[in-house]
Amino acid sequence: MVQPLWLLLPVVAIVALLAGFVVQKLLSERKLGEAGARATRIVGDAERDAEARHRTAELEAKEIVLKARGEFDTEVRRREREIQQIEQRILAKEEQLARKLDDIERRLAEYTSKDRSLTERDKAIVEKEGRLAQAFDEQRRKLEMIAGLTAEEARRQLVAQMEEEAKREAQLIGMRLEEQARETAREKAKEVLATTIQRLAPDYTVETAVSVVDLPSDDMKGRIIGREGRNIRALELHTGVDLIVDDTPEAVLISAYDPYRREIARRALQILITDGRIHPARIEEVVEKVKKEMEQHLKEEGEKACFEVGIHGLHPELMKLVGRMRYRTSYGQNCLQHSKEVAWLAGMMAAEIKADVKLAKRMGMLHDIGKALTHEQEGSHPELSLQVLTKYNESREVINAALCGHENVEPETIEAVLVEAADGISAARPGARRDVLESYIKRLAKLEEIALSYKGVEMCYAIQAGRELRVITKADIVSDLDAHQLAKDITKRIEAEMQYPGHIKVVVIRETRAVEVAK
Repeated sequence: MVQPLWLLLPVVAIVALLAGFVVQKLLSERKLGEAGARATRIVGDAERDAEARHRTAELEAKEIVLKARGEFDTEVRRREREIQQIEQRILAKEEQLARKLDDIERRLAEYTSKDRSLTERDKAIVEKEGRLAQAFDEQRRKLEMIAGLTAEEARRQLVAQMEEEAKREAQLIGMRLEEQARETAREKAKEVLATTIQRLAPDYTVETAVSVVDLPSDDMKGRIIGREGRNIRALELHTGVDLIVDDTPEAVLISAYDPYRREIARRALQILITDGRIHPARIEEVVEKVKKEMEQHLKEEGEKACFEVGIHGLHPELMKLVGRMRYRTSYGQNCLQHSKEVAWLAGMMAAEIKADVKLAKRMGMLHDIGKALTHEQEGSHPELSLQVLTKYNESREVINAALCGHENVEPETIEAVLVEAADGISAARPGARRDVLESYIKRLAKLEEIALSYKGVEMCYAIQAGRELRVITKADIVSDLDAHQLAKDITKRIEAEMQYPGHIKVVVIRETRAVEVAK
């Protein structure tokens, strides 16, 4: 009887499940077997590999041990050789020290022997010195008895004699060295001065105390005088000068010792004459205008002088004072012209001896700058120079040059010495200065008086306008060395007691004459 299909499906499914289970189990068992075999194979391979690595490690360890042992043996042998060498050196040094010790002991024995010998010799020398001292005392007593002098007196006489001889010898050496230095310096100085003076020979006109103003006609004199003299009084009042209207044709004279005032009056009078309007109010106006113009003129004069000499960088007020020296005189010599000459001379001499030419020129131009203020301020021109140069920050060297030759100030630089020499050259050359006759004669008399006050001086003469003093001595009283010292003493007294421009040369002459008459 045929069962329906849907009834057989569960059975088929169950059978299929069972068959699948059986097959799955068989497959699992098979895989397990294969896995076990694989695991067994892997373990065997691992054991073989581990055994091979173990053998390799053992071989490497043995090789390392063998290598280390070889190196250790080598190091041990090297150390043994070094120890042997050290032992040999120690033995050699011990032998050397032993030899030195023997040598020291030998020398010590010799020194001991010599020390005993020296000790005995010292004793003998002490005994001999004692005997010599006794003999010397005995001889000195005999000499004192024979000479009639004690040892101390003889010693003093001997020392005095030696001092006198040493002093005389020192004077001779000093004279010889000084003469050599003087001759060398004189030749060089002559060469430098001659070259410098040849290069500088400017014309010179002596300043006077009077200026002349030309007039277009003599009728102008009456207008200058004015009604009852009011114009001339106004002009003299505002300018500080004396106006001289005399018989001089077509000219009037302006008299004043201050050249600056005289120049202002001259310019103002020329303007008034040209303008034609001359009355007190106009005079005052013109004089004030000229004074203002003169300030600018002073600056221009200063700039011109500095340009001529080659000086730069002066303070504007110093420049104005340099221009003011154009209207200042000293012993009749124009101060600006003198300062330019000194600057030129000092610069030329500085160039000859390789000194600082610019500094020498600056010193020469400013060395008398105080004279520009002597009419307005109290004090000597060195004091005013010090004040002005310090005020306008001039260097210490320039200030020192301005004070050299005054108030016992010594030059600190070679340029200052050159400026002092140039000052003397400019002031002492013929025609440069004119002196008052009375003071000139007094100075000459004072020079001769100082020289005649010394013992042994027979005659003296002041020559070359008082620039040189010649002293003639008595040969039987004054020796050659005394003459040398006498010249120095007279020079010091002249410096201390007198005031004079430039330098004074003192020449002491000692002459011995032997006269016999043949009959």
